[in-house]
Amino acid sequence: MAAERGDPSTRTYGRRAFIAVTAFGLSSLLWGRPLWDVVSRGVQPLSSALPEGLVPSQGWRIYTVASSMPSFDPRTWRLKVDGLVSQPHSFTYAQLRSLPRTEQVSTFHCVTGWSVADVRWTGVRLRDLLSIVRPRATARVLSFVSAEKPYVDTLTLAQASLDDVLLAYEMDGKPLPRAHGAPVRLVIPEMYGYKNVKWVERIVLEHDAVPGYWEQRGYDTDAWVGRSNGL
Repeated sequence: MAAERGDPSTRTYGRRAFIAVTAFGLSSLLWGRPLWDVVSRGVQPLSSALPEGLVPSQGWRIYTVASSMPSFDPRTWRLKVDGLVSQPHSFTYAQLRSLPRTEQVSTFHCVTGWSVADVRWTGVRLRDLLSIVRPRATARVLSFVSAEKPYVDTLTLAQASLDDVLLAYEMDGKPLPRAHGAPVRLVIPEMYGYKNVKWVERIVLEHDAVPGYWEQRGYDTDAWVGRSNGL
């Protein structure tokens, strides 16, 4: 169960666990994989202190930076795409789901060392979305703004145009769960999880990149799996 607004005890557990796991994750980039494997065994008991479901089964660990997870109403939710584009657009949930649909199976990698294989994502290729708004010649970067404030991260236009980069609204054949970023999240399998922004509510095309939430805290901007963050 995700931490709900109005329940101070669950919010406190979520923050404490996130800070502890993140601290070990950041440290592991310096210590290296062998020591992280030892330390991670000491981190695992944190899951027993969390409300049921905050660290789901099947290998997923849910990290948040805010005191509660965003929720959405499909009747009022909008995805705004603007900035250096010729046709700014605000997509309803229904409009987003009506766009050309694609499905792929990929492995999700977290920079702290865990992975989940064979995740089935369904959604819209980002390049198909971009063809609607028509990026201007000066656009170089996409900023993905999350409803979980103050989370934001970026991709270059070339990275965003890769074949398997999606805005996903389904996961394993079901609507994207709240804990995984409902109603829509970014999926870029070649990069670590912190680039796979959850709860996306706005995409801004810009000329220059502004460091994302974790880049401001020392993580690499280009988070290629196995080729970044000292791994």
